[in-house]
Amino acid sequence: MYITLRAALKDSAGVGLGFLPLGLAYGALVTQSGLDWWWAGLSAAVVFGGSFEFLLIGMVAASVPLTAIAVSALLVNVRHVFYALSFPLHRVRGRLGKAYSTYAMCDEAYALTTGEQARTWSGRRVLWLQLLLHLYWAGSSTVGALLGSLIPDSVTGLDFALTALFTVLALDAVRDLRGDVPTPVLAALSALVAHLLFPGQLLLAAFTLLTAALLARRLTTSRKPRHA
Repeated sequence: MYITLRAALKDSAGVGLGFLPLGLAYGALVTQSGLDWWWAGLSAAVVFGGSFEFLLIGMVAASVPLTAIAVSALLVNVRHVFYALSFPLHRVRGRLGKAYSTYAMCDEAYALTTGEQARTWSGRRVLWLQLLLHLYWAGSSTVGALLGSLIPDSVTGLDFALTALFTVLALDAVRDLRGDVPTPVLAALSALVAHLLFPGQLLLAAFTLLTAALLARRLTTSRKPRHA
């Protein structure tokens, strides 16, 4: 178990450093929005929605109806449905482990566990990685809330940490591709075909085409022989 944990620590270290400024910014946003500091750690641990949590704080502070919050959560996080097509949940054992792995399937965990190097990782290593990412986010958010009053209003740029983190993860994922068609290319082609053939139902058609393309790529790559 110690070896697996140490490997997961190494795997998650880079993302953990990216979570630090992002969590501090989120925690500071919580206190500056007039909410108690413990809202940061609680929402980070329970919601664990990344970008949606930034939106959620503003909606809670503005007393937005629960229905509107639920619809916004669905629209922002619907991408996780497509993550399930290639996330290695089948390696995780036990109902409890699978339940937590599904719950903690954030963007960063998906990016790290679906690359070329992660194809041999065990289910325990995947779970440790997800747990560590969860702790990084909740911990940095709590610290950010506690220190939020010390951060001057003139400090800017912390919100760009999310964009920078996703950019780095995307570049790593592209480098790991071995003959596979990159997902951004599939998304662009799906949008183009949907625009030409179904202009009145562009969004629905594009998502349907992208889902079919991802399934086709998954079936094609799973049949290819893999070499150590």
